[in-house]
Amino acid sequence: MEFPHDQQPAIRVFAMPADTNAMGDIFGGWMMSQVDVAGSVAAFKRANGRVVTVAVNEFLFLNPIYVGDLVSIFSEVIKVGNTSIQVAAHAFSERLIDNYETIKVAEATLTYVAIDNNRRPRPVNG
Repeated sequence: MEFPHDQQPAIRVFAMPADTNAMGDIFGGWMMSQVDVAGSVAAFKRANGRVVTVAVNEFLFLNPIYVGDLVSIFSEVIKVGNTSIQVAAHAFSERLIDNYETIKVAEATLTYVAIDNNRRPRPVNG
């Protein structure tokens, strides 16, 4: 997937110094958290309400993210079950410092479950 200029990302965030590990690289857990947030946007919209993450089915780190990168994450529903929603997420870094370029940095598939006000699974509305 190329950077989809004709779509709006679910989220956009700058990678900041506080998001680094002990060696000064962007921490993989930070990226996973951002992808989960972006994936939940698509799931929430499809479920028309609250969802929870039940699985990270696949997560690939494709390229490093650097402090100062603007990270855009796109998410789309790829499968709907009775209570579950599977989402694909694609993350891109726009390298704004030194020479400008946009590269794909991660992709993932996550599964969410729609829940009711009692935090119990509920059917996804048609």
